Amino acid sequence: MNQADRGGERDMAGEAEGKRGEMIVVCSAKGGIGRTVLAVNLAVALTKKNIQIGMLDASFQFGDVALALDLHPTFTIQDAIGNLEQLDRHALAGYLIHHHSGVKVLAAPERPELADLITDEVVDRVCDLLLAHHDYVIVDTGAGLQERTLQLIEKADHVFMLTTLEMTAVKNTKLMLETLEVLGLRDKTQLIVNRSTMESVLKAADVPEILGMESATYIPNDFQLVAQSLNIGIPFVLNQAKSELAKTVFKMAEQLISRREISTFKPKQGSFFQQLFGKTAKA
Repeated sequence: MNQADRGGERDMAGEAEGKRGEMIVVCSAKGGIGRTVLAVNLAVALTKKNIQIGMLDASFQFGDVALALDLHPTFTIQDAIGNLEQLDRHALAGYLIHHHSGVKVLAAPERPELADLITDEVVDRVCDLLLAHHDYVIVDTGAGLQERTLQLIEKADHVFMLTTLEMTAVKNTKLMLETLEVLGLRDKTQLIVNRSTMESVLKAADVPEILGMESATYIPNDFQLVAQSLNIGIPFVLNQAKSELAKTVFKMAEQLISRREISTFKPKQGSFFQQLFGKTAKA
């Protein structure tokens, strides 16, 4: 039996059992603090375990996942919109860009104004198809509490909330975490303190307590390595695997795999803004 046949059997078995991969959403309250870098490197690190990894660039206005992987998209998520009702795994596969590491990427639209075409229905359909046929789906998002980001957080199995030691980042992260708590989504959120070794009046070890979190994952600061990685489009887990930065990401990948549980689809609830304002009103 060839690899394609085995993949087809796996797809049919997954659909029959109603199983799905795990969805990991990488988000932050503030821009420019390393979401895309973490998402891309975590995705590539997970491929080292010989499992199927999909990526969704859900920073729909200004997505940089393709750039960070030196990919040149022929298709993006906007191409999947026109025939949404007929979109299945075969059609979606044609829109994915294959990175040599094994990661398959659904790129963000080419133009910022096209982000308005990405509806709730598009996000749900695309995510469900990606989850049905990948072990993990890594989602990069835009900064802050955008409606689509909230939708993705609700669908996620794990939410990686990035912050840094900058005062503005910590303040905004606290507000975002408080909002997720109102929505009942904070429990699946893991705090990631990026650039944790940078000079700051804040100590990295104090950030979880400030934000009301029990613990955090600390990613060291290596601005030069990250900048080089982005500029040449090669994730540092590939060409700088022995760096402290890469070792931290590999450890995150190991932890994800060790606690992996396959989930079933959950029924969709009301919109996030209905939930948010409804609960706020009751309060």
